[in-house]
Amino acid sequence: MQATISPGHFSETLRIPASKSHTIRRLILAALGEGVSAIDYPLDSLDARSCLSVCRALGAEIAERRADYPGCPNPADGEGKRLVGWTVRGFGAETGGGMKGSGTTPLDVGNSGTTLFLVLAAAALGDVPVTFTGDEQIARRSAGPLLDALSGLGIAVESAPGGCVPITVRGPWKGGRVSIDCPTSQYLSALLLAAPLAPAGTVTEIDVALLNEKPYIEMTLSYLKAQGIPFQDTEDFSRFSIPGGARYRPMNGPVPGDFSSAAFPGGIAAITGGPVTLLGLDREDTQGDKAFFDMLSEMGCAVEWSRNLQRSTNTNPVEWSLTVSRTGPLRGGEFDLNATPDLLPMMAVTAAYAEGDTALVNVAHARIKETDRITVMAEELGKLGVRTTERPDGLIIHGNGAKGLTGGQVDGRGDHRIVMALAAGALGAAGPVEIAAAESAAVTYPGFLEMLGAIS
Repeated sequence: MQATISPGHFSETLRIPASKSHTIRRLILAALGEGVSAIDYPLDSLDARSCLSVCRALGAEIAERRADYPGCPNPADGEGKRLVGWTVRGFGAETGGGMKGSGTTPLDVGNSGTTLFLVLAAAALGDVPVTFTGDEQIARRSAGPLLDALSGLGIAVESAPGGCVPITVRGPWKGGRVSIDCPTSQYLSALLLAAPLAPAGTVTEIDVALLNEKPYIEMTLSYLKAQGIPFQDTEDFSRFSIPGGARYRPMNGPVPGDFSSAAFPGGIAAITGGPVTLLGLDREDTQGDKAFFDMLSEMGCAVEWSRNLQRSTNTNPVEWSLTVSRTGPLRGGEFDLNATPDLLPMMAVTAAYAEGDTALVNVAHARIKETDRITVMAEELGKLGVRTTERPDGLIIHGNGAKGLTGGQVDGRGDHRIVMALAAGALGAAGPVEIAAAESAAVTYPGFLEMLGAIS
């Protein structure tokens, strides 16, 4: 799909879709748990549906709840009803409970690396073989360090060269001590979510030699704490000890809004001036990508949080709104994205409109996402008149100030964050921007391109 975005001012109040990271974690925990969980207002996106499909295939019973919900950003079905929740009956806990194998048909995770890594470890709890596959991008993303760790815990592992799909795992999980490098935090989150459900009497000890994206580990641990799961860790997350024999209880409630998705309309406000008001975010959430708004503040934007007491409910007693605007010029700066690599595409586009240079540093792991986002952003911004300097661990953007981007043709490379960043930047460009392979925006933010008036 090719989408064309024309320049224009953008000043809106909009509700941000639910967090993909929270949605997928809740689905997996509910599927692994006992009893029935109600997940309210989840993200209804391609990645989330990949996870839902895989959890169903492993034995979870998942029913959709749909209703009229005017403020919800999820796509409507044919009868005009929108997804408002999933009801999940889990398949059990210790050693996988009622977990099914994949038989002769591999479980397809689509484009969802989060689903692949997190469910991969969970599937290793059972004593039946489970095979995973995915799309072309997933086929290039290695699970090697995670597979090595699982092998060290007694799991039988098979994979394509480089630790890529198709991957087959088979338990039982025997425990022990392993060491792992985590260029993506998802490797460690996978082990942390699965280890408590290993057989009683086992202990899983994890030495973490390298850890990027630390806030996502804080998110995962918040779920273990909420479930009362015992574990020991060091302050720097370099070592964990987790006894087996636990159970996950049902969990209920709304899924928080996604700061990763909020970065795109927030970036648009920085580029065009706004104001843009964002609803559905939790100021106290552990999501690392909320740092984006601190970065915008450093670049010269006004960033204001306020409480919407009239929108408070019993399940969400504090409703926050976040407003971003700009009246003066954007300033360049240096930003460490080690904890927030998903921000690199939108930060790079925003920096194109700043005065002076902006350095995005300590983020080499952005190269192992859906695409090599450092190289791709350098190449695509170059097509729109922006000079950049590529570094092994980051990108320097030589800003054009208010001139920002020229119009032109770019390729989203099938990477949802690349597509959305280029689309956001197009609103301030000198002419229309045509984006090839734009359909991937629906992976995490359904309706985003339509919201910008894209013509396909």
